[in-house]
Amino acid sequence: MTSPETRPPLPPFTRQTAIQKVRMAEDAWNTRDPALVAAAYTVDSRWRNRAEFPVGREAIKDFLTRKWARELDYRLIKELWAFADNRIAVRFAYEWRDDAGNWFRSYGNENWEFDAHGLMRLRFASINDLPIEVTDRRYLWPQGRRPDDHPGLSDLGL
Repeated sequence: MTSPETRPPLPPFTRQTAIQKVRMAEDAWNTRDPALVAAAYTVDSRWRNRAEFPVGREAIKDFLTRKWARELDYRLIKELWAFADNRIAVRFAYEWRDDAGNWFRSYGNENWEFDAHGLMRLRFASINDLPIEVTDRRYLWPQGRRPDDHPGLSDLGL
């Protein structure tokens, strides 16, 4: 039986389970539900996200609440870059707009480390924002999970 504090797939990761873990993270982030996303991290998880350094689930939840209040119409794609044992590296890009209607595509890389229960204990993100025109948007699916037939980052040339 899986407890609420266990998040399969568990390390050590194979290519298949690392890809599964990346897609699960993408799906959760596309819900824009801070409590749901924060539940995938250890209670004392440490982050670096741009110039913020949240520690713990509550701080992560607060961070995500602020993030998605500012980054409207958020849609994200993540892609496996590398993996070993209990670590996964991903690259990602997401599109969003601000409250003035300006669109952006944010590109970045994340390094993740998991505990034995599959919860993320470390997350280090480096992110850059690129202003885009509304006509340059490529993430046009309805809010929520990216459809299985929607191209990934490599397919889109991102």
